[in-house]
Amino acid sequence: MMAQYLALKEEAEDCLLFYRMGDFFELFFDDAKIASACLDIALTARGSHGDDKVPMCGVPAHSATGYLARLIKAGHRVAIADQVETPEEAKKRGGSKALVARAIVRVVTAGTLTEEALLDSRSANWCAAIGEAGGETAIACADISTGRFEVIECGADRAGAELARFAPAETIASEASELADLATALRPKGDFDSARGEARLKSLFGVATLDGFGSLSRAGLAAAGGLVAYLDHTAKGALPFLRPPHVTRTDAAMAIDAATRESLELTVSQSGARKGSLLDAVDRTVTGAGARLLGADISAPLMDRASIEARLDLVQRFHDDAGLRDMVRSALRAMPDIGRALGRLAAGRGSPRDLGQLRDGLDGAWRLGEKLSELADRPPLLDALAPQLRGHGELIDLLQRALVPDPPVDADKGGYIAEGYDAALDDLRDTGAGGRRAIAKLEAEYRASTGIANLKIKHNGVLGYHIEVPAKSADRLMAPDSGFTHRQTLAGVVRFNAPELHDLAIKVTQAGAHALTAEAAHLEDLTGTALDRREPIAATADALARLDVSAALAERAAEGGWARPALVDHACFEIEGGRHPVVEAALARAGERFVANDCTLSEDSRLWLVTGPNMGGKSTFLRQNALIAVLAQAGGYVPATRATLGLVDRLFSRVGASDNLARGRSTFMVEMVETAAILAQATPRSFVILDEVGRGTSTYDGLAIAWAVVEAIHEENRCRCLFATHYHELTRLAERCDALTLHHVRAREWKGDLVLLHEVSEGPADRSYGLAVARLAGLPPITIKRARAVLDKLEAGREKTGGLAAGLDDLPLFAAMAEEEPEATDPLRTELEALDIDALSPREALEILYKLKGLASE
Repeated sequence: MMAQYLALKEEAEDCLLFYRMGDFFELFFDDAKIASACLDIALTARGSHGDDKVPMCGVPAHSATGYLARLIKAGHRVAIADQVETPEEAKKRGGSKALVARAIVRVVTAGTLTEEALLDSRSANWCAAIGEAGGETAIACADISTGRFEVIECGADRAGAELARFAPAETIASEASELADLATALRPKGDFDSARGEARLKSLFGVATLDGFGSLSRAGLAAAGGLVAYLDHTAKGALPFLRPPHVTRTDAAMAIDAATRESLELTVSQSGARKGSLLDAVDRTVTGAGARLLGADISAPLMDRASIEARLDLVQRFHDDAGLRDMVRSALRAMPDIGRALGRLAAGRGSPRDLGQLRDGLDGAWRLGEKLSELADRPPLLDALAPQLRGHGELIDLLQRALVPDPPVDADKGGYIAEGYDAALDDLRDTGAGGRRAIAKLEAEYRASTGIANLKIKHNGVLGYHIEVPAKSADRLMAPDSGFTHRQTLAGVVRFNAPELHDLAIKVTQAGAHALTAEAAHLEDLTGTALDRREPIAATADALARLDVSAALAERAAEGGWARPALVDHACFEIEGGRHPVVEAALARAGERFVANDCTLSEDSRLWLVTGPNMGGKSTFLRQNALIAVLAQAGGYVPATRATLGLVDRLFSRVGASDNLARGRSTFMVEMVETAAILAQATPRSFVILDEVGRGTSTYDGLAIAWAVVEAIHEENRCRCLFATHYHELTRLAERCDALTLHHVRAREWKGDLVLLHEVSEGPADRSYGLAVARLAGLPPITIKRARAVLDKLEAGREKTGGLAAGLDDLPLFAAMAEEEPEATDPLRTELEALDIDALSPREALEILYKLKGLASE
């Protein structure tokens, strides 16, 4: 057995090996140590290998899915070695001591999951491959739980951004790839040969040419071929369902790099959770498929205006007709996830319940399609979707006749084929039921004839049907002439057999076994019939998801008072009453109101320099406008009272900063790398938000860098840009940059407290309010006083040294801060701050009150 195990372990390579032994999957050696620690199960030892005991742990086969989920989540890959013959077959092959043959039947990895229990129903599960050929690069991605297959032609410099868009659970590349650092696993170079890839695709889809799939480059063929080879490897020859590849180029979607996605928290927050992201704030879908499609839409906003308008037309139809919207959402809410049910059936891991989900989902889609086809004034996209909901009448009828209303997940026990579908199966069931009734009658007869009132006829997997009596009553059945045969003695009970029971048991068992075999054959036939229509079924699933997304976006728009964006061909960005959807929702939960702001970027004012205090709302204002661009090009309404947008080809966000210690990059280095990418890639059609560029280094260096970056964006990139800064000196650039305008977030001090208004107004900020914000944050008063004293000295030396203002004129920011100082010399305030009220006697308090009144009079 260990020789067999070691051979399979060598085949499994770096995977943990689940080795089937009876009702358990066992792990040995280092695999056992890793699994026991990860799963928190006991580590034991069995036998020996050399001079050492063999470490061992195991999990029950019937509940292995839960353990697999934990191992995959922890980053492991698992090879399943199952028995591929029965013990009886092994005996026939090699005698009584023959070892049951085992083989690796599947490799379970993060990117190749189909089981419902292992997947998030509201998130896609992508497996990606990087292909390179002839100096070109492409990414192939597949979600085998639904069959989606995408190939993106991109340059090597865009590969990271495209992978960030899909956020694959697993990424593979050739072991010779120049982009190997982007992969989670490396595969043999030969798997990524473009010629082999072309042959694999032709064989997989049964075509003589790939022309019908679009223009696939050699790199695209390499990526797609490498991915198919990997899926074949993990499935051990039983390839999962893949639809024909959808080929796109990077210019078909708004380009968003990984840093910008993280900064804007498009589909996950910076903590890695869905909650707190734009997707979470927008998502009102009622199906898992709709949620997955909405995530894809937000991850890849479109660049084709006609396609965006088509989506918006459908959203508007649902937005303007609340009754229609409610009807569609109610119908969708009742439908199962037919896309993933189809994926499980195609992967050979389907169940009767999956067929039942296809039946119910297709029937619901057909009924919804009928209603939508009757609508007047249908938008073009709805006209295209409605026919895809119908056309499955024959399959629906077959599954309705063949299956019980609520089929089980486990097919082993039968009971899922409906009565009346197969007369022969019904006869077998009647025979079995009649036999069970006869057994019950026989039990009553045995009780009467023996006088043992608690005699029972039971069944188990070892003895089959048997008679069980309490030990104190067993003597009556032990007599040679009793007609009963002793089988087993246990604590408290004794078990027997009898000729009549034996004959009945054979009849019941044979009928049950034949019924199970008949049901299994029907299950196989029904699955094959459904898979023959896999493409139309997948198209129906896609249509349902698109309807869900459109109705959900309409629901969110109606709920929040959002507006349909107007798209134009020139590079403008006009927003009235714009809001940040995530922040607005958080404030609403706290009972507070979000302050809306306008943003108008045009040819004459395409670069806004935004100043103002920390916590004043600069970063929120920058982000909300970037998110509005994403939502608009994803085909949704936007959180504003009015919006007119020119399409954004590339979106960049340099907001916030963090170290990347793994790559040896400091906060400032990360900031500069991201800023360099913006200056190198932004075009006049791009939209850029920059927050506090230069703050990670010395004041002189930071101001110089920020100054140069503003000039470069204005003169070279000429893109739409919002630039927030605390370097008030940058406002001088408005005199030399024609398309740069000054704006600030408003704040006021009232009776010593800072009031943040969160309103964006024209012109520069009049002061920084830095010390006021520090006081608001809770810095000790003594620290604030010391800061004011230091500021005094800095300001006093400014005229002598020129300081930061050398060559840039005066520094109004620091001058304004120094103006706060006079209030510190207020004698009344000083006296009040010195009081320890709790320590005063009544007489002392009265004397202090007279003293304060005197100070007030002075």
